[in-house]
Amino acid sequence: MPQGDHPAGRIIHGDACVAEGAAWLAARDPRFAEALRLTGPLPLRRRADGFPALLGAIVSQQVSVASANAIVARCEAANLHDPAVVRAAAEAEMRACGLSRQKIRYTRALAEADIDFDALRHATTAEVVETLTQVPGIGRWTAEIYAMFSLGHADVFAPNDLALQEGARLLFDLPERPKEKALRQLSEDWSPWRAVAARLLWAYYAHAKSREGIR
Repeated sequence: MPQGDHPAGRIIHGDACVAEGAAWLAARDPRFAEALRLTGPLPLRRRADGFPALLGAIVSQQVSVASANAIVARCEAANLHDPAVVRAAAEAEMRACGLSRQKIRYTRALAEADIDFDALRHATTAEVVETLTQVPGIGRWTAEIYAMFSLGHADVFAPNDLALQEGARLLFDLPERPKEKALRQLSEDWSPWRAVAARLLWAYYAHAKSREGIR
């Protein structure tokens, strides 16, 4: 997959891109090669971008996957995945969908931010993070995950993710779980395929957890 002219560099479009990145990582570090042997092919995990994706991220904060899915479904049924509808909606209507007072505030802020999602498709990762984190309720982790899976950026990492931290501890036999700053620095060695390294560490963490249990 050629880098092309995208400001963010490589874009992951399909499984072949993920496989290319995984092969590059395996050739660079034998520990990645062993992890890939254990996990098998890595998932693409691309998803839609735009307002609904970020609404889903807000809804998912501090609730179970099942609860988040139910709330998102109610929001979609009420057309609250449309920012214009959110701006006009009464608080009671939003609460009826399962949104807490804080998440109503975040959802309104997202709708009122009037983000140019088409422009974000052609932005650098840094620009994506800067734009999204200006919205209350959207932190750097959410912005990096959005760049990774909704926009397909190949060279983005989310070092504040606990599963990535634990996966790195296990794979690289670190004395303790690396904090965000340390893992961000470590991930620089995996450029330009840091998003594939994230997929591999998540898969390795899941493998290790199912096999041995994680403390």
